[in-house]
Amino acid sequence: MNLRTATLSDAAAVAQVHHTTWVTTYGSILPPEFWVTATLERRVATWERWLGNGAAPVIAEVAGEVVGIAMAGESVEQDDVLPVRDQQLYLLYVLAAHHGTGVGQALLDAVVPPGTAAQLWVAEDNPRARRFYERNGFAMEGARVLDTNAADLAEVRMVR
Repeated sequence: MNLRTATLSDAAAVAQVHHTTWVTTYGSILPPEFWVTATLERRVATWERWLGNGAAPVIAEVAGEVVGIAMAGESVEQDDVLPVRDQQLYLLYVLAAHHGTGVGQALLDAVVPPGTAAQLWVAEDNPRARRFYERNGFAMEGARVLDTNAADLAEVRMVR
């Protein structure tokens, strides 16, 4: 496994991981109408914009293929809920075929080193991710929001 910072030329591969993991994880949770506009093409355009504007996610490659992405930074307010930590994990996605291989752990450690006080938002109905974060010292904090950009997907905040 190789970890490195993504560049603009990685936009399509990063979008592929982002889109595939969402379909795998949330395909049965989110309504069909969400997927009409939540397309791979739209993810590619979003990642081209983000990477072009300086976003610097870390990507994990296995045999030259991008299999995971993670990004963290300064905490931001979410739906009028103020941050409780200075650092925030914005996203961490690993293709299902690479779950349990250490890719997710390596990505998390790369963007939010062990012991770093941080917060994250995770889908309430994603027990696998919540268990992963709990193993890494994160605990439910009590805040909950509905992501209006994702068909009101309920998210809960975890902190370490």
